[in-house]
Amino acid sequence: MNEQFRNPADATSHAKLLDRLAEVAVRVGLGLKPGQELVVTAPLDAVALVRRITEHAYKAGASLVTTVLSDEESTLMRFRHGRNEGFDTAPTWLYEGMAAAYKNGAARLAIVGEDPSLLAKEDPEKVSRANRARSKAYMPALNMIAGFDINWTIVAAATPAWAKTVFQDDPEDVAVSKLWQAIFAASRVDTPDPIAAWEKHNANLQARTRMLNDKNYAALHFRGPGTDLRVGLADGHEWNGGSTAAKNGIVCNANIPTEEVFTTPHKDRVDGYVTSTKPLSYNGTLIQDIQVRFAGGRIVESKARTGEAVLNKVLDTDEGARRLGEVALVPFSSPISQSGLLFFNTLFDENASSHIALGQAYSKCIRNGGTMSEDELASHGSNKSLIHIDWMIGSDQIDVDGITQDGRAEPLMRGGEWVMQ
Repeated sequence: MNEQFRNPADATSHAKLLDRLAEVAVRVGLGLKPGQELVVTAPLDAVALVRRITEHAYKAGASLVTTVLSDEESTLMRFRHGRNEGFDTAPTWLYEGMAAAYKNGAARLAIVGEDPSLLAKEDPEKVSRANRARSKAYMPALNMIAGFDINWTIVAAATPAWAKTVFQDDPEDVAVSKLWQAIFAASRVDTPDPIAAWEKHNANLQARTRMLNDKNYAALHFRGPGTDLRVGLADGHEWNGGSTAAKNGIVCNANIPTEEVFTTPHKDRVDGYVTSTKPLSYNGTLIQDIQVRFAGGRIVESKARTGEAVLNKVLDTDEGARRLGEVALVPFSSPISQSGLLFFNTLFDENASSHIALGQAYSKCIRNGGTMSEDELASHGSNKSLIHIDWMIGSDQIDVDGITQDGRAEPLMRGGEWVMQ
């Protein structure tokens, strides 16, 4: 990782902020408890943050921290030199081990920072096959994550390839420094007391979810340029936002940063058309200007300016890939949006904009969903899929209405801002 700065004072400041981010990841993101194991996944370039997180995890009482590092150059070697039949293979043994760790009470922390365009020039068919194989192998672990069986979180690390994508006109060291500062700001670790800042922020998000749960809307209606979309909400849906209690009783923040309140759409009640307002970076492919049309909950038409072949492969992953598993509301005035940056990373860009997600739904967003079988969840409208992919549909030109149970439209957001208090 490039951590060269202009003077020693900058380096000292960076080290302090990096340590704060690690502390927030462990204390706020995970709520890690004494005696818990922790499984960490991270790109190789994030090793400095991995070490800080590992230290704070052990200080918090972790019994064991196990890290799995990924290397983008090795990934490219697979696509350029690997045998064709190998793209239908995934390390099932690794994901089975992760699932076993979660069943035994381990927490999960993912550090993201991948090159947004890593696989842009690779064969879309091979990319699709590799992603599908990985998704199938990962499903037992993903089910426990999506169901909040465990406490988990995702944080970010500035890596050279990602930084150069965001700050294309800057030298690499300057780009990395700028991206770190943006991550620190969005993650609230540049405040005098980050833990207190997160407590206040979580309280604000939870007040918003209480309002939406009291309203119990039947649907949301998004309108704006290229968008006229009605998203029916699942029967017995619940809004969530900020910190949440996992089934193991531990309160965690699944995303650091987060600005969203979200719930589960009804898989069969989404109709209309929608246009993405930010690019989607998906497993190394940049998909821009997505346009889709829904009928009866299912995407029946789709196109994109770039990455269309990968998008279509994603939509063909399984039956649930063409249906929604999440809808989220984020004001245009969110700090990430106001930064003016396009991060080319879903963790950040989804928190600058209202968004929807293709694929797997969160059982936590159905009342008593954690105790329901898959058939019971489906009967409430919850979607099932190998994938869960968020993409952005909000902007300062998008209005959102809440549709009441008796069919009345109430203004929720105008020009991307909350009007319903």
